[in-house]
Amino acid sequence: MEYTVQKLGQLAGISTRTLRYYDEIGILKPARINSSGYRLYGQAEIDRLQQILFYKELGIPLEVIKEIVTSPSFHRGKALREHRSKLLDKRMQLDLLIRNVENTIAAMEGKITMSDREKFEGFKQEMLDENEKKYGAEIREKYGETAVNKSNEKLLKMTAEEYEEATRIENELTSTLAEAMQTGDPASPLAQKAAGLHKQWLLYYWSDYSKEAHAGLAHMYVADERFQAHYDAKQPGTAEFLRDAILIFTGQTK
Repeated sequence: MEYTVQKLGQLAGISTRTLRYYDEIGILKPARINSSGYRLYGQAEIDRLQQILFYKELGIPLEVIKEIVTSPSFHRGKALREHRSKLLDKRMQLDLLIRNVENTIAAMEGKITMSDREKFEGFKQEMLDENEKKYGAEIREKYGETAVNKSNEKLLKMTAEEYEEATRIENELTSTLAEAMQTGDPASPLAQKAAGLHKQWLLYYWSDYSKEAHAGLAHMYVADERFQAHYDAKQPGTAEFLRDAILIFTGQTK
């Protein structure tokens, strides 16, 4: 069966304007255009649109979705299994947040007592999901599945006090790094203090620490534009300065 733009939009719950835009950028082209000039979509296009909407639901940017679904190596069955896994994770997170809200209401009514740790159930999982969405592929390729899974497990077990201390160290790192930038010397005492604070902060999230891994992360801060944009937001050159300070701190300058 074939669908016009209007019919497919109604079927999928999206606008005809969106479908025309997908055609323009090459992520979803019609199977053919009939003699009257109408775009017509067949089964293959319906299946691709389903995949696109699955990825959008997971919050993946459209330009990334295009790279995925137009890749010669794209496998629909494998993609569907990955979607199912991620959606189950998302459902688990929502279940945690719903349970948190219900328990908080019960605690307010004096029916139960909640620990500080229980008050934050679900939020740390949300943080992990956001990090996975942004950096998951890169860090798993660089550090391996086991290391990343251990790190995620450590974060989920983190107490409120530990999280508060990690946040304090991160804030001190930010202020110390800004001050160290004024010296222009990544080997200065202030810059090396910043590198040391960065290590302390990492220890709250990493299951294992090594100088090599620390240096590798520092290189990523400059090589990956997302990391660089984060550190350079207030002062351009901060990511590169931090990288150089960490390389000196870890002795991995060669």
